[in-house]
Amino acid sequence: MTKKHKWISALLAGLLMTGCTSGDKVNTKPKNSATDKPTASEQNHINVNTKIEVPKRIDGTITLSLGFSTSLADPRGTASEQFKNEVEEKTNGTVKISLYPDSQKGSDNELITALTLGTVDMTVSSAGNFTGYVNEVGISALPFLFEEFENAWKFMDSDIVADINKNLEEFNIHVLAHFDNGFRCVTTNKKPILTPEDLSGLNIRTPDNAVVKETMSALGALPQTLGFSELYEALENGTFDAQENPIPIIYNNQFYKVQKYLAITNHSYDAMPFVISQAAWESLTKEEQNIMEEAAVHAQTANRNLIKQQTEEYISKLEAEGMTITYPDLEAFKRKTETVKTFFNYNKELLESVTAFIE
Repeated sequence: MTKKHKWISALLAGLLMTGCTSGDKVNTKPKNSATDKPTASEQNHINVNTKIEVPKRIDGTITLSLGFSTSLADPRGTASEQFKNEVEEKTNGTVKISLYPDSQKGSDNELITALTLGTVDMTVSSAGNFTGYVNEVGISALPFLFEEFENAWKFMDSDIVADINKNLEEFNIHVLAHFDNGFRCVTTNKKPILTPEDLSGLNIRTPDNAVVKETMSALGALPQTLGFSELYEALENGTFDAQENPIPIIYNNQFYKVQKYLAITNHSYDAMPFVISQAAWESLTKEEQNIMEEAAVHAQTANRNLIKQQTEEYISKLEAEGMTITYPDLEAFKRKTETVKTFFNYNKELLESVTAFIE
């Protein structure tokens, strides 16, 4: 067994010891929560009386809204545009896709909420952003679970993830594919990051992603959430000392202009479920559904390849733009983030499956 596999086995063994052992429904609160508030899943559960909006078919055509937080130039934007064009062409216009980039329809979490209510039909967002609905969806974002893109893709395409995704349908969420956002890294404006201690007390912006926030907390940073569309200005104004995002996001959004240092931490793999509201999905004909599924897989492939290519190419470009790049020894970071496993209560059988799959 390799050193990498030994570490993963230790992590997931710990998860098994702390995980829930009965039933598929899990508690998303930390074990030592001092409040009696309902869990995120309970808060987000759609009441049977909730009125969910369904897109109307007009003159034989159904128009679906697809919103996301980044620009059209971002890999998720280009993949979404490819998806739109293929669907509209192959359905002969019976299905049209209206794109709303740059948080026009809201932040990532607002888009997911809107999708559950049917006020937005489609979105693409980090897996960790769905943990408030189904806790297990965020398991792929656990710190340092993957090192290579190909291994992460195999996991996201596995039956394990497919079974997890079925639980999202209870919340009006149907998963079509899994786009990629890359491996998340840390940028700062105060000092280079070489050890976990360098993150101690650092005011860092994270998305409203439970797994990422807990990972940063375990490393000693002080995570605060902010919508992505507001991030550049906040960094420019010095509202945050640091932020964390994948390499393509850092370069494509020119964060090198407002951040001096980049640490290649790769602390969390950022899979992005590409989803449609279940109500909208069921309003399509079987032929339209088949076309949508095929187009989603094609877009997924294009997105993944582009993310991998940009990750490999953009580090040197960021350096050319003046960023100082550091490559910390990650063993200390892995040890620090082992505590993340105590924050989430995962199903025992799921963790056994993940252990077997990775090894």
